[in-house]
Amino acid sequence: MAQTVTGPEFRLTERTVGKAAVARLHGEIDLRAVPPLRARLDELTAGDRPYLVVDLRAVSFIDCAGLGLLCRARDRVGRRHGRLRVVTNGDRVPRVLRAAGLDGAFALYESPAEAVAAGRGAALAGAGD
Repeated sequence: MAQTVTGPEFRLTERTVGKAAVARLHGEIDLRAVPPLRARLDELTAGDRPYLVVDLRAVSFIDCAGLGLLCRARDRVGRRHGRLRVVTNGDRVPRVLRAAGLDGAFALYESPAEAVAAGRGAALAGAGD
């Protein structure tokens, strides 16, 4: 079931594209935003082989708590043999990831459509395993 999570400076909107849950984050992803966002991302990554796309294009600020949220989602997805894709535009988020030593920790895409298509390709590539 799609949900919206909101707070004073942030919002998460969600939709489903094929088998992927696409969570679009808006605003400031900081210490105050993380608890409600974590609860929803935990729900989205709870099943077997979750497929989550996190769209950060509308994020105006992300701090270490927000990066921790992304790492938690990545780890939960990995333990469940799923896929996590991160959507971002420009260099702002990749620059923050590099500064935190997290460059290469996430598969980055320019659009949700590109991230979903990459997931389909990975699923097809792994079909013969």
